[in-house]
Amino acid sequence: MAHLRSRRRLALAVPVVLSLTASLGFLPSAASAAPAADTVARAADGPNLAYVVNTRTDDRTIASVRREITRNGGTVVAGYDRIGVIVVHSANPDFAARMRAVRGVDSAGATRTAPLSAAGTTDEGAAQVLSRAEQARLAAGATAGEEPLEADQWDLRAIGADRAAKVNPGSRNVTVGVIDTGVDDTHPDIAPNFSASQSASCVSGKADTTYGAWRPADADHYHGTHVAGEIAAARNGIGVAGVAPGVKVASITVAQPDETSLFYPESVVCAFVFAADHGIEITNNSYYVDPWLYNCMDDPDQRAIVDAVNRAQLYAQRKGTLNVASAGNSNDDLDADALVDDSSPDDSTAQTRTIDPHECFDVPTQLPGVVTVSAVGVKGTKSYYSSYGRGVVDVAGPGGDKYQIPDTPSKNGRVLSTLPNNQYGFLQGTSMASPHVAAVAALLKSAHPHATPAQLQALLKAQADNPGCPAGPYDGDGDGVVDATCAGGKRVNGFYGFGVVDALRAVE
Repeated sequence: MAHLRSRRRLALAVPVVLSLTASLGFLPSAASAAPAADTVARAADGPNLAYVVNTRTDDRTIASVRREITRNGGTVVAGYDRIGVIVVHSANPDFAARMRAVRGVDSAGATRTAPLSAAGTTDEGAAQVLSRAEQARLAAGATAGEEPLEADQWDLRAIGADRAAKVNPGSRNVTVGVIDTGVDDTHPDIAPNFSASQSASCVSGKADTTYGAWRPADADHYHGTHVAGEIAAARNGIGVAGVAPGVKVASITVAQPDETSLFYPESVVCAFVFAADHGIEITNNSYYVDPWLYNCMDDPDQRAIVDAVNRAQLYAQRKGTLNVASAGNSNDDLDADALVDDSSPDDSTAQTRTIDPHECFDVPTQLPGVVTVSAVGVKGTKSYYSSYGRGVVDVAGPGGDKYQIPDTPSKNGRVLSTLPNNQYGFLQGTSMASPHVAAVAALLKSAHPHATPAQLQALLKAQADNPGCPAGPYDGDGDGVVDATCAGGKRVNGFYGFGVVDALRAVE
């Protein structure tokens, strides 16, 4: 897997929702069809790129737009007619501009800028693999009634998940979909709870349900397997335990199978629609959509990305799916007046730009209705890397922090979970915080099976425990420099939103 980058993240707040709705809700349809000039002649003049074309959803408009796609040198890869999103490949450098002039097209744009070379997951640093010898040593000292490696899972105890499992481990009628790099469903801690019928690969932008298509390309694509174990590793006397060990987990692979491991917008559109159509109650999204860290609405390509992914995730919500996402690892105040983005686009030459986070959106985490998650360490305070922001973060969860050292056998402040090939390892990041919250949401869904996504989000906030802003200056890495400022009060603040989720409260 390519290098894992720190990631800024903006999340849902009422003003942002309103501005996003205003930006997307009145997208003008073009007044005339595209010109018939030399489009076909030029169709092979550029690189073969992927595009999203977003249209009205009536059959006549979609049929007409499909004809124009072909006429302008495009090939339809997948069509999501219910939400009006068409995934297209084209080598015509004018394809997007021409499609924007087609009657019935709301937005159209390229989903990349060049051959790809970046990663989009939100873990902070590489995995620390637990050796077989270390696994055996830890298992030999395990307490009766615990999983062999559970003593190193400080995160379970931090949110009462160990005690919650004795009350209600979660329902088999609830599935959490891991939209990620793939899940190794052959892992003995994941296999008992894995749902193959709700799993697929969406890498191409079109769902592939071939058996095993949902698995990671290789052991370096470990991110999704780690996330899946945090959610639903079985209490079966092997390895570790998940926060919700009684629920099912599914894999929807969206990362490229090569070393880039990049998350394309069309893959994420496919994933949200697949999850919705296959009865997945909760999705976990520990990533951002490449190639733009922020998608600015005054750029037609970025606007189309926001439009397409938003349509897909709103469709999932309407079908009953709650979407949970990580807040990012840049230690940024996401309610700031301006932020510097020096990593976009991440598939070609990045350009430093200053953006207004209220006008440029991180996708999918800033989209309406998505639960935004910040990270805490074993001490229950904000992890040194976690982004934050008053009115942005909804809740917090254990994500690990190498500076917050637990009293565990390994003394490792990161989060221990499953890795491919029957391995275990430590990772930290808001990528790890999000699945803890998704798992608690699954416990809440188990207890309240008829709860809507909006009701589940309200329940998440209601059961959370807010430590309040720090009494003094926040110095996450202990270097004597104030690293962040927490705004807000005991009930809601920028570091923790409504608070750190509590699995035991969720089931009581």
